[in-house]
Amino acid sequence: MLYTIILSLITIICILLVIVILLQPGQGQGISGGLAGGQAGGQGLGARRTADLLSKSTTVLGAALLVLSVLANFAIDRGGSAESAVQQSGVDTEQTDGMDASQSPSAVPELPQNQGGNNGGSDDGGSGDGN
Repeated sequence: MLYTIILSLITIICILLVIVILLQPGQGQGISGGLAGGQAGGQGLGARRTADLLSKSTTVLGAALLVLSVLANFAIDRGGSAESAVQQSGVDTEQTDGMDASQSPSAVPELPQNQGGNNGGSDDGGSGDGN
């Protein structure tokens, strides 16, 4: 329930943040310059105050988004189990303590030993004829 409320607030803040960022004047005065009445320099309806308001609201909305994102992490319903998926799939140490390596089902069989014949990777620098 709490997670749903926080998630809806995050969604609303994201939409508002996009709108506020798009309203901010860029190098070409942006949308807020057009809303100021189209007068020279955009000074007609106080475009400077609009820029200050938009800048402050961007900061406040960004900080609220950050705080709500962290709070949403703690509000997630864990579903009963406190262990992670890695901890749940781990091997029980109590069961494997009494077993030998030969009894373990995951024991790797030994590789056959090289009984002579060819060099089998020895590094004598020759072709195997004893020179």
